[in-house]
Amino acid sequence: MSSTDSAQRRGFGIDVGGSGIKGGIVDLDTGALIGDRIKLLTPQPATPKAVAKTIAEVVNGFGWTGPLGVTYPGVVTHGVVQTAANVDKAWIGTNARDVISSELNGQDVTVLNDADAAGLAEERYGAGKDNSGLVILLTFGTGIGSAVIHNGTLIPNTELGHVEVGGKEAEHRAASSVKERRGWSYEKWTKQVTKVLIAIENVMWPDLFIAGGGISRKADKWVPLLENRIPVVPAALLNTAGIVGAAMASATDVTH
Repeated sequence: MSSTDSAQRRGFGIDVGGSGIKGGIVDLDTGALIGDRIKLLTPQPATPKAVAKTIAEVVNGFGWTGPLGVTYPGVVTHGVVQTAANVDKAWIGTNARDVISSELNGQDVTVLNDADAAGLAEERYGAGKDNSGLVILLTFGTGIGSAVIHNGTLIPNTELGHVEVGGKEAEHRAASSVKERRGWSYEKWTKQVTKVLIAIENVMWPDLFIAGGGISRKADKWVPLLENRIPVVPAALLNTAGIVGAAMASATDVTH
């Protein structure tokens, strides 16, 4: 798996979340996982050193020694972490590439935002694969994550969940956690999602929205209720999108 030929056709991705760290080998021609994935619990506290050790456990479980892509649940610029929401605050200012690579005997590591990774995967292999132009993925969960891709090129670290919509941040208005906390029906929640989508449309005019996050599994209950202008389709890759997008990033520069 460590040969140059193998690395060109395959990639390895790690998806770091607040509760779990999962990884696997990806066929970069199809976007499919090769074999099973491995998932381990995210250590608590989720410090850089502890998370890096868990990532190494997953990678070593496959015997993978080539380039590695890793998602991070926050803003990452040039490998350095700028925000920390679901992990330890010690991540802020940490060079994630260096910390993770040091646990893997110097393996080449690329780190990118988790929503960006999911967006890349969906645009290449999933719900957006037959669409050109400007594609925006929004993940509806505890907050709202975003990925903006133009003709296959990622614009990294967009934070559309923090856009102000009617005096509130978008994610305070329309994250799926808001629906759960307030006990809203899909109809009531979808009105708030519509407001967020229209606010983004008015500024960016995308060609397609992809709706991700756990609530996308029930897209039939709410996507038809949306009243915005631009088409919205549910994410297709679900739990593998982060791994696939990370593997893409490990194999080529997907941001330029």
